[in-house]
Amino acid sequence: MPRLPSIQLPTEVLPTDGRFGSGPSKVRSEAVLELGAGGSSYLGTSHRRLTVKSVVAAIREGLTTYYDLPPGFEVILGLGGATAFWDAAAFGLIEQRSQHPVFGVFSRKFADVVAAAPHLEPPVVVESDPGTHPVVHPNPEVDVYALTHNETTTGVAMPVARPEGVEGLVVVDATSAAGAIEVSPSAFDAYYFSPQKAFGSEGGLWISLCSPLAISRIERLASQRWIPPFLNLRTALDNSRKDQTYNTPALATLFLMRRQLDWMLEMGGMAWAAARSRHTSGILYDWAEASDYATPFVADPEQRSPTVVTIDLSDAVDANIVAGVLRANGIVDTESYRTLGRNQLRVATFPNIEPSDAEKLTRAIDYIAERL
Repeated sequence: MPRLPSIQLPTEVLPTDGRFGSGPSKVRSEAVLELGAGGSSYLGTSHRRLTVKSVVAAIREGLTTYYDLPPGFEVILGLGGATAFWDAAAFGLIEQRSQHPVFGVFSRKFADVVAAAPHLEPPVVVESDPGTHPVVHPNPEVDVYALTHNETTTGVAMPVARPEGVEGLVVVDATSAAGAIEVSPSAFDAYYFSPQKAFGSEGGLWISLCSPLAISRIERLASQRWIPPFLNLRTALDNSRKDQTYNTPALATLFLMRRQLDWMLEMGGMAWAAARSRHTSGILYDWAEASDYATPFVADPEQRSPTVVTIDLSDAVDANIVAGVLRANGIVDTESYRTLGRNQLRVATFPNIEPSDAEKLTRAIDYIAERL
């Protein structure tokens, strides 16, 4: 990387909070203070006792309300993040064959997990170019449609819809969508995510909203094939029904997740959070559309993510230098995804991001670009 120029940003273009990372994302300072204030009676206590189990129960109940889950749906928790859930799903949700729309690194990783599983048929991969999303093709040989609601690497959002005329489960990776992009429970059977993005917590935990069909599949496959206990979704289901996890969770992650969920519900729930992310991302997209050196990477506005904004810069403005100068001024994690290889900035616009801070970020980028 070329040597960074010494550019001091003026106060009027500095965001109040300079965290714009796509994950781990900005955690509300108020929640961290609450964690510290109650730490002596919460951190370091048993996750099998009421102090922690009550937090898990509140998360499960809060998500049921947040997503307006129908009767029979259950909220399941497990450890290891969404990456671990891919392995668990390969054992506990996919019966024989899955279909994977691939349009970025994370959607491809799940397909690769399934392709390597010796007990499964090769997955059906439907691929599109970065910056777009593919179309799901109904296939009677497929028993799981593995969708990605929002591809964190490229800033493309894909609608979650149940393919017509087939009976396969719809299993959705929602990590950078959950909490901030609206979705109907009727469209999915397992909607899973890690809480370190829109839900303003830390990593190491996965959460899945499961339909009765998904629960039935989990229970049946667990009785038919060997599954490592840590990756057994029935084990996670049984423990979640007791408001606990199979083994010791990160208590801070649970606490922050609950506080964020409570805050989002108080602010207006899903409708409020989704509208806020659309507004904040719109500030960045509108700025890029009007710029003479910046362009939204995702050409189709209908496919642009409201939670992860990717902006291409012209060759005259080195995005790595821009991100480096921003970081030197306390505005962090605006770099593009490491393997995409574009002259690009990537900015999170989760509900925790203040719209006014996004507007100041555009002014800061302009200030730097003028001096390059």
